[in-house]
Amino acid sequence: MGSFIKTAHALSLPRASVSAAIQQLESSMSTRLLHRTTRQVRLTTDGAQLLDRIRLLLADAEDIDQLFNTGVHKISGRLNVDVPSRIARRLIAPALSSLFRCYPRLRLALGSTDRFVNLVQEGVDCAVRVGTLSDSSLVARPLGYITLINCAADSYLRDHGVPTTPEDLTHAHWSVGYTSSSTGRELPWEYLVSGNPELVTMPSRVIVNNIENYIACSLSGMGLIQVPRFEVQHLLDKGELTEVMPDFRASPMPMSIVYPHRRQRSRRVSAFIEWFEALMLPYLDA
Repeated sequence: MGSFIKTAHALSLPRASVSAAIQQLESSMSTRLLHRTTRQVRLTTDGAQLLDRIRLLLADAEDIDQLFNTGVHKISGRLNVDVPSRIARRLIAPALSSLFRCYPRLRLALGSTDRFVNLVQEGVDCAVRVGTLSDSSLVARPLGYITLINCAADSYLRDHGVPTTPEDLTHAHWSVGYTSSSTGRELPWEYLVSGNPELVTMPSRVIVNNIENYIACSLSGMGLIQVPRFEVQHLLDKGELTEVMPDFRASPMPMSIVYPHRRQRSRRVSAFIEWFEALMLPYLDA
Protein backbone atom coordinates (compact mmCIF):
# COMPACT_ATOMS: atom_id res chain seq x y z
CA MET A 1 0.00 0.00 0.00
CA GLY A 2 3.05 2.24 -0.01
CA SER A 3 2.46 3.40 3.56
CA PHE A 4 2.75 1.97 7.08
CA ILE A 5 -0.19 4.14 8.18
CA LYS A 6 -2.49 2.90 5.38
CA THR A 7 -1.46 -0.68 6.05
CA ALA A 8 -2.11 -0.34 9.78
CA HIS A 9 -5.54 1.15 9.05
CA ALA A 10 -6.41 -1.65 6.59
CA LEU A 11 -5.40 -4.31 9.13
CA SER A 12 -6.94 -2.49 12.13
CA LEU A 13 -3.58 -2.57 13.89
CA PRO A 14 -1.40 0.10 15.54
CA ARG A 15 1.23 1.51 13.21
CA ALA A 16 3.95 0.45 15.64
CA SER A 17 2.78 -3.17 15.39
CA VAL A 18 3.08 -3.11 11.60
CA SER A 19 6.53 -1.55 11.76
CA ALA A 20 7.68 -4.07 14.36
CA ALA A 21 6.36 -6.98 12.27
CA ILE A 22 8.30 -5.79 9.23
CA GLN A 23 11.47 -5.34 11.27
CA GLN A 24 11.09 -8.85 12.67
CA LEU A 25 10.55 -10.26 9.17
CA GLU A 26 13.60 -8.44 7.80
CA SER A 27 15.67 -9.72 10.71
CA SER A 28 14.56 -13.32 10.18
CA MET A 29 15.20 -13.09 6.41
CA SER A 30 18.56 -11.32 6.94
CA THR A 31 17.80 -8.76 4.24
CA ARG A 32 16.15 -5.38 3.79
CA LEU A 33 12.68 -5.83 2.26
CA LEU A 34 11.45 -2.24 2.12
CA HIS A 35 12.94 1.14 1.21
CA ARG A 36 11.55 3.72 3.64
CA THR A 37 11.40 7.45 2.99
CA THR A 38 9.33 10.21 4.55
CA ARG A 39 6.98 10.09 1.55
CA GLN A 40 6.82 6.46 0.48
CA VAL A 41 7.55 2.86 1.38
CA ARG A 42 8.44 0.58 -1.53
CA LEU A 43 9.80 -2.90 -2.04
CA THR A 44 13.47 -3.63 -2.46
CA THR A 45 14.53 -6.19 -5.06
CA ASP A 46 14.68 -8.84 -2.33
CA GLY A 47 11.29 -7.74 -1.04
CA ALA A 48 9.68 -8.09 -4.47
CA GLN A 49 11.21 -11.55 -4.91
CA LEU A 50 9.97 -12.67 -1.49
CA LEU A 51 6.49 -11.28 -2.15
CA ASP A 52 6.15 -13.24 -5.41
CA ARG A 53 7.10 -16.48 -3.63
CA ILE A 54 4.87 -15.79 -0.63
CA ARG A 55 1.82 -15.18 -2.82
CA LEU A 56 2.22 -18.62 -4.36
CA LEU A 57 2.52 -20.21 -0.92
CA LEU A 58 -0.55 -18.37 0.36
CA ALA A 59 -2.56 -19.43 -2.70
CA ASP A 60 -1.55 -23.06 -2.11
CA ALA A 61 -2.41 -22.79 1.59
CA GLU A 62 -5.86 -21.42 0.74
CA ASP A 63 -6.47 -24.21 -1.78
CA ILE A 64 -5.55 -26.81 0.85
CA ASP A 65 -7.67 -25.11 3.52
CA GLN A 66 -10.73 -25.11 1.23
CA LEU A 67 -10.03 -28.45 -0.45
CA PHE A 68 -13.15 -30.11 0.92
CA ASN A 69 -15.23 -26.97 1.52
CA THR A 70 -16.96 -26.64 -1.82
CA GLY A 71 -20.03 -24.61 -0.83
CA VAL A 72 -20.31 -20.98 -1.93
CA HIS A 73 -20.55 -19.86 1.72
CA LYS A 74 -16.98 -21.10 2.20
CA ILE A 75 -15.68 -18.49 -0.25
CA SER A 76 -14.42 -15.77 2.05
CA GLY A 77 -11.73 -13.16 2.54
CA ARG A 78 -10.62 -10.06 0.69
CA LEU A 79 -10.51 -9.85 -3.09
CA ASN A 80 -8.59 -6.98 -4.72
CA VAL A 81 -10.03 -6.11 -8.15
CA ASP A 82 -9.19 -3.27 -10.54
CA VAL A 83 -11.68 -2.19 -13.23
CA PRO A 84 -12.21 0.85 -15.48
CA SER A 85 -14.04 3.54 -13.52
CA ARG A 86 -17.08 3.72 -15.83
CA ILE A 87 -17.62 -0.05 -15.58
CA ALA A 88 -17.29 0.16 -11.80
CA ARG A 89 -19.75 3.04 -11.52
CA ARG A 90 -22.26 2.05 -14.18
CA LEU A 91 -22.36 -1.74 -13.82
CA ILE A 92 -20.50 -3.23 -10.85
CA ALA A 93 -21.51 -0.91 -8.00
CA PRO A 94 -25.28 -1.12 -8.65
CA ALA A 95 -25.09 -4.94 -8.81
CA LEU A 96 -22.88 -5.63 -5.78
CA SER A 97 -25.78 -6.76 -3.62
CA SER A 98 -26.22 -9.81 -5.87
CA LEU A 99 -22.52 -10.69 -5.46
CA PHE A 100 -22.74 -10.57 -1.67
CA ARG A 101 -25.98 -12.53 -1.62
CA CYS A 102 -24.07 -15.34 -3.33
CA TYR A 103 -20.88 -14.91 -1.29
CA PRO A 104 -21.74 -13.23 2.04
CA ARG A 105 -18.28 -13.81 3.51
CA LEU A 106 -16.45 -12.14 0.62
CA ARG A 107 -14.87 -8.68 1.02
CA LEU A 108 -14.25 -6.71 -2.17
CA ALA A 109 -11.61 -4.00 -2.59
CA LEU A 110 -12.74 -2.32 -5.81
CA GLY A 111 -10.10 -0.13 -7.45
CA SER A 112 -10.74 1.99 -10.52
CA THR A 113 -7.81 4.28 -11.21
CA ASP A 114 -8.09 4.43 -15.03
CA ARG A 115 -4.37 3.80 -15.33
CA PHE A 116 -2.24 0.75 -16.04
CA VAL A 117 -2.02 -1.28 -12.83
CA ASN A 118 0.85 -3.66 -12.16
CA LEU A 119 -1.07 -6.54 -10.63
CA VAL A 120 1.90 -8.20 -8.95
CA GLN A 121 3.48 -5.07 -7.49
CA GLU A 122 0.17 -3.60 -6.30
CA GLY A 123 -1.30 -6.82 -4.92
CA VAL A 124 -4.29 -6.92 -7.27
CA ASP A 125 -5.90 -10.35 -7.61
CA CYS A 126 -7.52 -9.70 -10.98
CA ALA A 127 -8.32 -6.82 -13.31
CA VAL A 128 -10.78 -6.06 -16.07
CA ARG A 129 -9.04 -4.88 -19.24
CA VAL A 130 -10.68 -3.37 -22.32
CA GLY A 131 -8.77 -3.41 -25.59
CA THR A 132 -5.89 -5.45 -26.94
CA LEU A 133 -3.71 -6.95 -24.21
CA SER A 134 0.02 -6.27 -24.26
CA ASP A 135 1.32 -7.88 -21.05
CA SER A 136 2.00 -11.53 -21.95
CA SER A 137 3.05 -12.38 -18.38
CA LEU A 138 -0.58 -12.26 -17.24
CA VAL A 139 -3.13 -15.02 -17.62
CA ALA A 140 -6.10 -13.70 -19.60
CA ARG A 141 -9.67 -14.93 -19.74
CA PRO A 142 -11.41 -13.38 -22.77
CA LEU A 143 -15.01 -12.45 -22.00
CA GLY A 144 -16.15 -11.22 -25.40
CA TYR A 145 -16.45 -7.88 -27.14
CA ILE A 146 -18.07 -4.68 -25.91
CA THR A 147 -20.77 -3.54 -28.31
CA LEU A 148 -20.34 0.00 -29.65
CA ILE A 149 -23.44 1.76 -30.97
CA ASN A 150 -24.18 4.96 -32.87
CA CYS A 151 -26.68 7.24 -31.17
CA ALA A 152 -27.96 10.78 -30.84
CA ALA A 153 -30.53 12.81 -28.93
CA ASP A 154 -34.03 13.13 -30.37
CA SER A 155 -33.56 16.91 -30.58
CA TYR A 156 -30.59 16.40 -32.90
CA LEU A 157 -32.44 13.86 -35.05
CA ARG A 158 -35.43 16.21 -35.39
CA ASP A 159 -33.17 19.01 -36.62
CA HIS A 160 -30.86 16.99 -38.87
CA GLY A 161 -32.78 13.85 -39.78
CA VAL A 162 -31.99 10.21 -39.03
CA PRO A 163 -28.91 8.84 -40.85
CA THR A 164 -29.39 5.31 -42.20
CA THR A 165 -26.17 4.69 -44.18
CA PRO A 166 -22.55 5.89 -43.96
CA GLU A 167 -23.18 8.07 -47.03
CA ASP A 168 -25.69 10.08 -45.00
CA LEU A 169 -22.96 11.09 -42.56
CA THR A 170 -21.30 13.42 -45.05
CA HIS A 171 -24.53 15.34 -45.69
CA ALA A 172 -25.65 17.79 -42.99
CA HIS A 173 -24.59 15.70 -40.00
CA TRP A 174 -22.31 16.50 -37.06
CA SER A 175 -20.50 14.32 -34.58
CA VAL A 176 -19.27 15.10 -31.08
CA GLY A 177 -15.49 14.97 -31.51
CA TYR A 178 -13.42 12.75 -29.21
CA THR A 179 -9.66 13.09 -28.85
CA SER A 180 -7.33 10.11 -28.44
CA SER A 181 -5.64 9.95 -25.03
CA SER A 182 -2.42 8.75 -26.68
CA THR A 183 -2.14 11.13 -29.65
CA GLY A 184 -4.41 14.03 -28.74
CA ARG A 185 -5.94 13.85 -32.22
CA GLU A 186 -9.65 13.70 -32.93
CA LEU A 187 -10.75 10.14 -33.65
CA PRO A 188 -12.50 9.41 -36.97
CA TRP A 189 -15.96 7.87 -37.25
CA GLU A 190 -15.74 4.11 -37.79
CA TYR A 191 -18.14 1.54 -39.21
CA LEU A 192 -17.88 -2.06 -40.40
CA VAL A 193 -18.54 -3.22 -43.94
CA SER A 194 -18.46 -7.02 -44.37
CA GLY A 195 -16.44 -7.21 -41.16
CA ASN A 196 -13.83 -4.68 -42.31
CA PRO A 197 -13.50 -1.30 -40.60
CA GLU A 198 -14.04 1.83 -42.68
CA LEU A 199 -13.24 5.36 -41.49
CA VAL A 200 -14.87 8.68 -42.31
CA THR A 201 -13.98 12.14 -41.09
CA MET A 202 -17.01 13.76 -39.49
CA PRO A 203 -17.31 17.51 -38.86
CA SER A 204 -17.68 18.47 -35.20
CA ARG A 205 -18.58 21.67 -33.39
CA VAL A 206 -17.30 20.49 -30.01
CA ILE A 207 -14.39 18.19 -29.14
CA VAL A 208 -14.05 16.43 -25.78
CA ASN A 209 -11.57 14.10 -24.09
CA ASN A 210 -13.71 12.11 -21.64
CA ILE A 211 -16.79 9.95 -21.87
CA GLU A 212 -18.94 12.00 -19.48
CA ASN A 213 -18.65 15.13 -21.64
CA TYR A 214 -19.01 13.04 -24.79
CA ILE A 215 -22.41 11.74 -23.72
CA ALA A 216 -23.50 15.08 -22.22
CA CYS A 217 -22.79 16.93 -25.47
CA SER A 218 -24.79 14.41 -27.45
CA LEU A 219 -27.71 14.77 -25.01
CA SER A 220 -27.66 18.51 -25.63
CA GLY A 221 -28.05 17.94 -29.38
CA MET A 222 -24.47 18.61 -30.43
CA GLY A 223 -24.14 15.53 -32.65
CA LEU A 224 -23.81 11.80 -33.15
CA ILE A 225 -21.62 9.66 -30.92
CA GLN A 226 -20.19 6.13 -30.94
CA VAL A 227 -20.20 4.70 -27.44
CA PRO A 228 -20.27 1.37 -25.57
CA ARG A 229 -23.89 0.33 -25.18
CA PHE A 230 -23.57 -0.23 -21.42
CA GLU A 231 -22.61 3.44 -21.02
CA VAL A 232 -25.93 4.69 -22.41
CA GLN A 233 -28.38 1.82 -21.94
CA HIS A 234 -30.22 3.76 -19.22
CA LEU A 235 -30.52 6.74 -21.58
CA LEU A 236 -31.78 4.52 -24.39
CA ASP A 237 -34.35 2.99 -22.03
CA LYS A 238 -35.60 6.46 -21.05
CA GLY A 239 -35.70 7.65 -24.66
CA GLU A 240 -33.12 10.39 -24.10
CA LEU A 241 -30.85 8.87 -26.75
CA THR A 242 -31.76 6.82 -29.83
CA GLU A 243 -29.59 4.31 -31.66
CA VAL A 244 -29.08 4.97 -35.37
CA MET A 245 -27.41 2.98 -38.15
CA PRO A 246 -27.45 -0.33 -36.23
CA ASP A 247 -26.12 -2.13 -39.32
CA PHE A 248 -23.04 0.13 -39.42
CA ARG A 249 -21.56 -0.05 -35.94
CA ALA A 250 -17.88 0.40 -35.12
CA SER A 251 -15.59 -2.54 -34.35
CA PRO A 252 -16.40 -3.97 -30.92
CA MET A 253 -13.71 -3.74 -28.23
CA PRO A 254 -12.33 -6.93 -26.63
CA MET A 255 -12.79 -7.33 -22.89
CA SER A 256 -10.78 -9.68 -20.70
CA ILE A 257 -10.14 -10.47 -17.06
CA VAL A 258 -6.45 -10.90 -16.27
CA TYR A 259 -4.66 -12.28 -13.23
CA PRO A 260 -0.97 -12.88 -12.45
CA HIS A 261 -0.60 -16.66 -12.47
CA ARG A 262 -2.78 -19.76 -12.83
CA ARG A 263 -1.67 -21.01 -9.43
CA GLN A 264 -2.87 -17.73 -7.95
CA ARG A 265 -6.42 -18.03 -9.28
CA SER A 266 -8.13 -18.57 -5.95
CA ARG A 267 -11.74 -19.54 -5.51
CA ARG A 268 -12.48 -15.89 -4.76
CA VAL A 269 -11.14 -14.90 -8.19
CA SER A 270 -13.07 -17.69 -9.91
CA ALA A 271 -16.28 -16.64 -8.15
CA PHE A 272 -15.84 -13.00 -9.16
CA ILE A 273 -15.06 -13.90 -12.78
CA GLU A 274 -18.21 -16.04 -13.01
CA TRP A 275 -20.35 -13.26 -11.49
CA PHE A 276 -18.84 -10.50 -13.63
CA GLU A 277 -19.16 -12.53 -16.81
CA ALA A 278 -22.89 -12.96 -16.18
CA LEU A 279 -23.19 -9.24 -15.39
CA MET A 280 -21.56 -8.22 -18.68
CA LEU A 281 -23.32 -10.79 -20.85
CA PRO A 282 -26.11 -8.47 -22.11
CA TYR A 283 -23.52 -5.94 -23.30
CA LEU A 284 -21.07 -8.29 -25.00
CA ASP A 285 -20.80 -9.82 -28.45
CA ALA A 286 -19.49 -13.38 -28.63
